[in-house]
Amino acid sequence: MKTVDAHLADILDLVEPLPPLDLQLLEAHGCVLAEDVAAPTDLPAWDNSGMDGYAVRRADVATASAEHPVRLPVVGDVPAGSQVSYRVQPGQCVRIMTGAPVPEGADSVVPVEWTDRGTETVEVRQAPAAGQHVRLRGGDVRAGDVVLTAGTRLGPAHVALLAAVGRSRALVRPRPRVVMVSTGSELVEAGAVPGHGQIPDANGPGLTAAAREAGAVVFRVGIVPDDPRVLLDTIEDQLVRADLVVTTGGVSAGAYDVVKEVLSRLGTVEFGPVAMQPGKPQGFGTVGPDATPIFTLPGNPVSAFVSFEVFVRPAIRRMLGVEPLHRPMVSAECTEALDSRAGVRQFLRGSLTERDGRLVVEPSPGGPGSHLVASLAKANCLLVVGEDVTHVAAGEQVPVMVLERRTS
Repeated sequence: MKTVDAHLADILDLVEPLPPLDLQLLEAHGCVLAEDVAAPTDLPAWDNSGMDGYAVRRADVATASAEHPVRLPVVGDVPAGSQVSYRVQPGQCVRIMTGAPVPEGADSVVPVEWTDRGTETVEVRQAPAAGQHVRLRGGDVRAGDVVLTAGTRLGPAHVALLAAVGRSRALVRPRPRVVMVSTGSELVEAGAVPGHGQIPDANGPGLTAAAREAGAVVFRVGIVPDDPRVLLDTIEDQLVRADLVVTTGGVSAGAYDVVKEVLSRLGTVEFGPVAMQPGKPQGFGTVGPDATPIFTLPGNPVSAFVSFEVFVRPAIRRMLGVEPLHRPMVSAECTEALDSRAGVRQFLRGSLTERDGRLVVEPSPGGPGSHLVASLAKANCLLVVGEDVTHVAAGEQVPVMVLERRTS
């Protein structure tokens, strides 16, 4: 059997980051920046007020207190966005709003709460420190500063920063378009009442959510029955919008495993056992005129989920051009003794917690069954037993793949 590492290496050798696109900012959200971005101007572009209040010369109000207020004439108003220029002479002040340009001559802002809120004259009852409540030009970013580097995945704050430095577009690696196909005549859509011998499709919704979390744009195709012609037509129709295709089911050695039957003669897809549990039957290759990568995963829900985490998620992140490719790995104390077959890498569902400052992992109840969806939903990690390990003693340290940070 092929090893997990060898299969993953073949996948990552084939999959490459998607070519960059120039997108509008909101379309670039969630994508990975493909260029360094430098600020063309200072940010802020001019000194501005950090408070609603009065722009003053600090020397004029240095002695102000509640017992001995200082009274100044108000010679103007500066709202945010004002285009009017003022100059504050000694003994004067200007009423100013948050974000408005600080007039020439002023060096501090007195918050309105420290005054009597006068409009013609104002009584200042507390002295600001020198420069207090003035946001200095270039205090956030200097012209020419690199504000974002290539490889940054653009979240809301990054989009805001790009807009703040005047960018309406960004050169990014787009989010991979993943087509998700569930196969099997026994499947019905979630919410439908299954007949005798039928089951709701858990893989389609579950793996669609997993691919979205990995950063992909996902198109979920309706359930495809065990009909070679329908499956072939479906895949060929979907290739026009796919950067990557994922199918579940139909890859074992049964009489109705049509994915293997159809794709064995289409493209470069190769099928074979991988030395892992769950998820032994795997297929991977390319299809169509653009050599679109395709994963064919097992149909059992736990097998499909583990296969996605081990193989598909790293491929999506490679296409995104983002690091790290893999889930974080930690070492944790196993609460139970475990046995594993030699030569097979086992991925067991588990619960990772922190106890007295150490990480502890408890295997999920029910054993390694690949159909135990409820057990999978309660797990926050996968406990990994290596190919050369046949027994894990209770209390022994084991490697753990962290699926989510839920440690208490």
